[in-house]
Amino acid sequence: MFRQLALSSLVAVAALSGAALAQYPNRPVTMVVPYAAGGPTDTVARVMGVAMSKPLGQTLIVENKPSAGGILGPEQVKNAKPDGYTILIHHIGMATTPALYRQLRYKPMEDFEPIGLINDVPMTIIARQNFPAKDFKEFLAYIKANKDKVTYANAGIGAASHLCGMLFMSAIQTDMLTVPYKGTAPAMNDLLGGQVDYMCDQTTNTTSQIRSGKVKVYAVTSKKRVPSLPDVPTLDELGLKGFEVGIWHAFYAPKGTPKPAIDKLAAALQEALKDDTVKKRFADLGAEPVPLDKATPAALSAHLKAEVAKWAPIIQKAGQYAD
Repeated sequence: MFRQLALSSLVAVAALSGAALAQYPNRPVTMVVPYAAGGPTDTVARVMGVAMSKPLGQTLIVENKPSAGGILGPEQVKNAKPDGYTILIHHIGMATTPALYRQLRYKPMEDFEPIGLINDVPMTIIARQNFPAKDFKEFLAYIKANKDKVTYANAGIGAASHLCGMLFMSAIQTDMLTVPYKGTAPAMNDLLGGQVDYMCDQTTNTTSQIRSGKVKVYAVTSKKRVPSLPDVPTLDELGLKGFEVGIWHAFYAPKGTPKPAIDKLAAALQEALKDDTVKKRFADLGAEPVPLDKATPAALSAHLKAEVAKWAPIIQKAGQYAD
């Protein structure tokens, strides 16, 4: 009798769970951004949040969880209830934190369900508006000659701006003073205010500042010139042969999130990437949406694995670690 009751209870729970998933989502979904509001990842999050709300039929609420290196956001999502109502947006930092942090409280490859890739974003080398160098040749000469006083701003260890700066300094064989911030937005504010000299940041955050003349731009980090900044040369063109840093964004959910919820989120992602408004917004920011076959759980899983393997030896060679 007890066995029959227990079995009946399990069947009832399964039926309720199935019904709940069939109705998913029936309330807003929280999208955790591990960086400050106004930064490049936040910009991508808000563009995608609006576009994905349509196919999902629910609002995506952006919740900023800024921290040095963007490590608190993933930790929060890892510990969230795996019901599809909390997701994470992150960039290349998801692949680099395992090598950068000795005591990381989450494992990117094991603690999350991949949803899909979003876009690829080139980066730009920019400086404060009154920086003395008029072009990259003068810029390079100046920072090499003044390495003890030139300041490089970044959004914290593991941030895209930190990784780009690390590779740039390695490429020019010149170390200089770095100034870490809790997010790109405060770093940009200090650059605009002249408190720091230069930074390497995503086009999603720099394009409008470049076009308005509020900063000086010296180069882009992509293999080819960026259509939205056609007059800005690549670092490869300028003599740093083979230099390329591209930032990618992607969505994740807590481990154990039911597959039907993941499938609906991935489908909403793919629909959003077809949206003309999203395409135009990304183009204005110098970013490109990924092909639809990359906006899938399987494609993101393979990409993350490859990126972790790629960046680990680079970071180890540089010898830069967080606590």
